[in-house]
Amino acid sequence: MDEKQLLEKRKIFEKQNNIKYNWEGYFVKNKKYFLKTNVYPKVTVVTPVYNAEKNLRKTINSVIDQTIGFENIEYILVDDCSNDNSREILLEYSENYSNIVVVFLKKNTGTPAQPRNLGIKLSNADYITFLDADDWLDPNGIKVLYDILEQTGDDYIVGKTIEMNSKGIKIIGEHESCEERRSVSPFSIPHIFQHLGPRARMMRTKLLKENKIKYPEMRFAEDKQFFIDVLINCKAISTTTTPIYYLNRLDENNDSLTKKTDITEKMESNIAVINYVIKKRLDVEKEKMILNRLYEFDSITRLFNRHHFLKSKNKNIYFKIFGDVLKTTKKLRYDFSENFFKPINKVAYELFKEGRYDDIEKLFKWEKGEKVKDVLIRNQLPYVVSPLKDEKYKFIRVPMLAVFQKDYFEDNYYHLMFNVYGDYVDNVKDVLFVDKQNALYQKNYPIDIDENGTAHLMVSMEELKNLPTSSFTIYLRYNDYEKTNIRRINENKITYEGRNYSFYTTVNSNIALKIK
Repeated sequence: MDEKQLLEKRKIFEKQNNIKYNWEGYFVKNKKYFLKTNVYPKVTVVTPVYNAEKNLRKTINSVIDQTIGFENIEYILVDDCSNDNSREILLEYSENYSNIVVVFLKKNTGTPAQPRNLGIKLSNADYITFLDADDWLDPNGIKVLYDILEQTGDDYIVGKTIEMNSKGIKIIGEHESCEERRSVSPFSIPHIFQHLGPRARMMRTKLLKENKIKYPEMRFAEDKQFFIDVLINCKAISTTTTPIYYLNRLDENNDSLTKKTDITEKMESNIAVINYVIKKRLDVEKEKMILNRLYEFDSITRLFNRHHFLKSKNKNIYFKIFGDVLKTTKKLRYDFSENFFKPINKVAYELFKEGRYDDIEKLFKWEKGEKVKDVLIRNQLPYVVSPLKDEKYKFIRVPMLAVFQKDYFEDNYYHLMFNVYGDYVDNVKDVLFVDKQNALYQKNYPIDIDENGTAHLMVSMEELKNLPTSSFTIYLRYNDYEKTNIRRINENKITYEGRNYSFYTTVNSNIALKIK
């Protein structure tokens, strides 16, 4: 359908449904429901909609089915001038539910920012949360978040996000939901600024309105800037391990705006956010935490440690963009690279300063392509051996390394011995078995580590018997939520009560478990 036909279709739809736009360029249905009843909702849910007919009913129904009671929810859906049947679906629901507030924009904005901002403006509840039009909520999601904010009086709460993809499910941003935290500073969680999407979080509406926090109207990175503003204005936040939000990344969901945005536009948006943060002149330690994500993750990892960089025939554009990023660092009061989480990113930065662009390509080609990297232990600290020849960059430090020593079955117990090296040996938490198909299924087992860094895991066959038939990735967990694999080179098998337990070596030379 061409543009002229779409315009004609829209005019017919607007006439048939008596759609009249106000002076601000939008139409609202059911806006005055709560004003008439004088009973205000507990939570506002805001969903921006654009050509979402395929998943829209599932999204809306996930809000209607909330255990907090749909009568306690104000659901605002803002359509950004869809040209599929999204508007017909929205009108249908608004006819059946007076607390579903439908908003139609007269012109497409090209970004979810304005629809979300309009949702904030129209909201009437004490708390607000966001849900994208192709995702869905856990039935208990809103109640869990609401109850915690009511109990704590905190400004903000974030729970577990589960990504649904063709390979299974995985947990997004585990630092946000690895434990139950109450009334903590957002800056007490080291990686808190690493994932800043709108999913699985709820905040006080007053926090947004009083501090005039809005999504910037850009095609990319608008949620980063928004949630940076939210977090720096929070006195205290909470986190929960409870599943809240399902992120749709199934194969058929591949038409997102983010995937269509080219690398140049993405980085222009990231640079805009960097400059926005620098202008705030925050406390130095807070600024370091915020900008680390934008410099290390968005400007190095996403630029260079990706297949699109390695496959590109015009790599100069990537180096030019990174040069533009580095111009912003001249305004900083510190060396931003000292805060990097991954040493390889520090090496890439140093290589860039030396003009060694070919070596940057070589470094990340090795990083992505070399499944089993050579390691070296110096003074109980682990290094990987890079493909670069000069001594300065030949050995790259890694924060933690676990190396298989031996394993065996004895007296109905599985024993695993391995050595642990690195910066956080004293902060090792446990060993974690994670189902490869369903990351929500995890079992943790305590370990003993002696003064030499030798770890001993002992798991009874009765405990292993309770695991489902599946394959499990085995991790050493430290610093509450950070993980590293345990490297091994051989295989150990046992049959117990009719099932086969095979501790084997993956293609990356890490230990794993398969139960048949």
